[in-house]
Amino acid sequence: MAAWVDHTIFWHVYPLGFADAESAAPAPGTPVRHRLRQLEPWLDYAVDLGCSGLLLGPIFAAETHGYDTVDHFRIDPRLGDDEDFDRLVAAARARGLRIVLDGVFNHVGRGFPAFARATAADPDPRYARWFRPSGEGDGPDYATFEGHHRLVALNHEEPEVLDHVVRVMDHWLDRGASGWRLDAAYAVPAGFWRGVLARVRPLHPDAWFVGEVIHGDYAEYVMVSGLDSVTQYELWKAIWSSLNDGNFFELAWTLDRHNSLLDAVPPPLTFVGNHDVTRLASRLADERHLGHALAVLFTVGGVPSVYYGDEQAFHGVKEEREGGDDAIRPAFPGRPDALSPLGWPVYRLHQRLIGLRRRHPWLVRAHTAAHHLTNRTVALVSTGADDPGLRIVTLLNTDDRPCLFPLETGGLTVEETSEPAPASGDPALVPAHGWTVLSGR
Repeated sequence: MAAWVDHTIFWHVYPLGFADAESAAPAPGTPVRHRLRQLEPWLDYAVDLGCSGLLLGPIFAAETHGYDTVDHFRIDPRLGDDEDFDRLVAAARARGLRIVLDGVFNHVGRGFPAFARATAADPDPRYARWFRPSGEGDGPDYATFEGHHRLVALNHEEPEVLDHVVRVMDHWLDRGASGWRLDAAYAVPAGFWRGVLARVRPLHPDAWFVGEVIHGDYAEYVMVSGLDSVTQYELWKAIWSSLNDGNFFELAWTLDRHNSLLDAVPPPLTFVGNHDVTRLASRLADERHLGHALAVLFTVGGVPSVYYGDEQAFHGVKEEREGGDDAIRPAFPGRPDALSPLGWPVYRLHQRLIGLRRRHPWLVRAHTAAHHLTNRTVALVSTGADDPGLRIVTLLNTDDRPCLFPLETGGLTVEETSEPAPASGDPALVPAHGWTVLSGR
């Protein structure tokens, strides 16, 4: 895995929503809108947050939401053009931010030129091979992604599809991208990625490739595909549901599996929010536990990502309907000082915990175990993979009463807490619905 990723914390942005772009592609001949430039005033905001990477949602020409691509080589005209992309890369690099792009290579929009040629009145058999037949009925229609008619599934057994993906990856890595998030990677045969990376990596050995994998055997998929990382949805779910259900046993069990994953493959991409899920502030039954969720994210192994707006405690509920993602992909104002003052305490909380993470970069591969565990209290001890003497102890209490953890605190230092230290001065005493992070050897 590219060495720079070990020290990276991503700010994840969905550009079409962030820039308040139209919901559908404009008519041909409509002037390009240079909205990608709206990200530039926010780069210092991301750096001040503590981030060193910008994980961008889809930016290529598409029909609607960006995941129905029609041209992988062209910036979506709702966002800008090549010059706007180059400006963003240069501005990000000047601040030490690396950009990772969203590659939608499992499916395309029905306006994709190869699909138009495959379905023309006189179909071109060469391009028909780019798409998988649906296997339903007698018609010439093709398979779709999870039943979405507008998203046509590519045929990953076709060599020209692999050639196309290689060309796309190389093109944007040459222009300054540092890696790719591979959308719906779980729907693509793992061997396809291995074939792609065998040709891309020699030219771009420092690039990072993370696959969106929601379910299944994460480690096996990474090993077979040759990817650097996968999305850690198991941990995402365990964090919020253990807090909501008063069941830290779920979190402890998931962290055991997380340790096994870290033993087998490079660190996964970890998160408590992204462009496809209800926002953390809306998901949690008790918003007093938002800090608990963040404390877990930033003190366990993985490559952390913060979804734009979560650092301001934005609310938003994902709904399973057309347009159901709009609430979790909102527009941002022109500049940070236009944000509501209500969100800045949560931004500062993120800064504190990201700062902790950056002071202990070994956490990227740390193993975490529960050394004290009840339904509503847990002491999570993270230790260094190469130096087990390194320790971060995260104490979480969601009970209505203070908890004095049965923990020997000699040699441990208080790094961060949900509120000032207790009058007793005992760092193992955590107030009701509070948390504390300790460090030491």
